[in-house]
Amino acid sequence: MNWGMKNRLSRIINPRTGRCVMLAVDHGYFQGPTTGLQNLGKMVNPLLPYADALMITRGALRSWIPPTADRPIVLRVSGGQSILKELSNEIITTSIEDAIRINASAITCSVYIGGEYEKQTIDNLARLVDQGEAYGIPVLAVTAVGKEMVRDARYLGLACRICVEVGAHMVKTYYCKDFPEVVEACGNIPVLIAGGKKIEEKAALEMACSATKDGASGVDMGRNIFQSDNPLGMIKAVKAIVHENATLAEALDIYRTPHEGSRILQ
Repeated sequence: MNWGMKNRLSRIINPRTGRCVMLAVDHGYFQGPTTGLQNLGKMVNPLLPYADALMITRGALRSWIPPTADRPIVLRVSGGQSILKELSNEIITTSIEDAIRINASAITCSVYIGGEYEKQTIDNLARLVDQGEAYGIPVLAVTAVGKEMVRDARYLGLACRICVEVGAHMVKTYYCKDFPEVVEACGNIPVLIAGGKKIEEKAALEMACSATKDGASGVDMGRNIFQSDNPLGMIKAVKAIVHENATLAEALDIYRTPHEGSRILQ
């Protein structure tokens, strides 16, 4: 791994803890103006100081995030169909040259193992890895789960291992029972857990606690932060879990503590 690749990864995965809190706000590429992100800048910019990295599309980045922001960007470069169609039918939507112009610290795409267009999404990942290796830009593979897929260790281990074998430098997947088996399947590749759909705050924080204890290198959480009734408290609580090994009780105290600007316009 070359110096540039290592440097970009060290901006995303905190070298002190070996973990990461990634704020995912790329949902608009298939969901449109999803709840909490109608005014993306108003929601996201106050949260940025507490995130290690921001996962976002190029259009949203240019429209709502000031270029003075000092968080590393994990650039979503795949897409193709909306929630009204078959999501696995993805293409690469952003060139590596534009990712370089944006100064992205990593690029990311979804891989639909078991989906209708599985082969196409694996090909997308393979091409991104080749381009990333050429320019020293790491690739995050997102193990997207279709409606018919069971989120268990056997399936997620399969999906993650395929992404690792193709060459992904990081993997994002779901937390599940026997999660250490999924982590083991990825070798030394960092595994981040997805927050998934909005759930009750205590349950989301408990998931973050369990995942980090079971070997996750952090979280890539979106809706469970920006759709929370206290987004600022929620991201501070997640950060405490990931980087300071805070207990669930400690994290809940942080989430429930009033924070200046905590009621962000949604």
